[in-house]
Amino acid sequence: MSTKQPTKNIVKTKWHLFMSSSAWRWLKKIILFTIFSLVVNHLASPESFPDGKSYRFPIEGFLSTILFCILIGIIAELNFKYYRKKYFSKKVEIVSISWYMVSTLGYITIMYIPLGIVLNKIAGGETEFYYLLIGLLITLLLSFILIGLAYAQDIYNLYKLSIKDAEITVESGAKTTKLTYENIACFYSENKIVYTVQNDGTTITTDFTLNELEEKINDQLFFRANRQIIIHKDKVDQIEKIENGKLRIRLKASIENDAIAKINISRYKRKAFMNWF
Repeated sequence: MSTKQPTKNIVKTKWHLFMSSSAWRWLKKIILFTIFSLVVNHLASPESFPDGKSYRFPIEGFLSTILFCILIGIIAELNFKYYRKKYFSKKVEIVSISWYMVSTLGYITIMYIPLGIVLNKIAGGETEFYYLLIGLLITLLLSFILIGLAYAQDIYNLYKLSIKDAEITVESGAKTTKLTYENIACFYSENKIVYTVQNDGTTITTDFTLNELEEKINDQLFFRANRQIIIHKDKVDQIEKIENGKLRIRLKASIENDAIAKINISRYKRKAFMNWF
C-alpha cells in the first residue's frame, strides 16, 4: 500500500495548524514590521530613494525602526490581549476599537517621553520641548498606521466570531444545550419562564431571565424589543409602521404564540431599534 497520500495529508494538516497558530500570526507581523521599516526609511531622505544617484541603504535607520516596531508591537499586543479578554470577547464595535487605539497610543506616549529624554542625554544634546513634541507626534502617527495594519485582521476575525460563530449554553433543569447565535430566532418570556426559539420554530425552556440574557449575548445581533422578547437581527422578516409611532416586527421563524409572532416596539424604542437594525 502506498504511503504517499497519508504523508501528504499529514503535511497539509501540519501546514494548516501552522498557518492558524500564533507563530504564523507573529511571522506575519514581523514581515509587516520589516516592510514598514524599509518603506519609512527609504522615504525619510533623498539619499535613501532607490532611484537616486547617491543611493545608500539606510542601515542605521532601518535597524532603529525595527527596534521601534518591536517596542510598539509588544505594547500593542499586551493591550490587545487585555481588550480581547475584557471587551472583544463579547462585542467588537467602533467604540471599543477606538478605546483600544487611544489607550495603546497613550502607553506609547508614556514610553516615548522618558525614553526620548534619556536617549537625547546620552547623545549629548539638549532636550527641547518643541523637538520632543514633534518627535512624539510623528511617532504616534507612525504607530497608529502600524497598529492599524498589524491588528486589522485580528480584530476582523474577532468580529466575525462574535456575530457568527458564538454560542450560548442554555440550561433547562437537568438538561444543557449549546446553541449558536445563528440558530436562535429570539428569546421570549411567558409566565415567568424564558424560552429560546430556534430557526425552525422549536422552543427550549431556559433557567435565565431576559435581563440575564441581555447581559450575556452580543447586542450587535440581539435587541430587547420590549419587556417580553429579545430578537435576532437576521431573523427579522418584516417591519411595519403602526399607530402612535410604533413598529410591528414579524420574524422569519414560525411561532405559534400569537403574542410573539407579532412583536410591537414602542415609539420610545423605535429610534434605538432602527439605529441597531
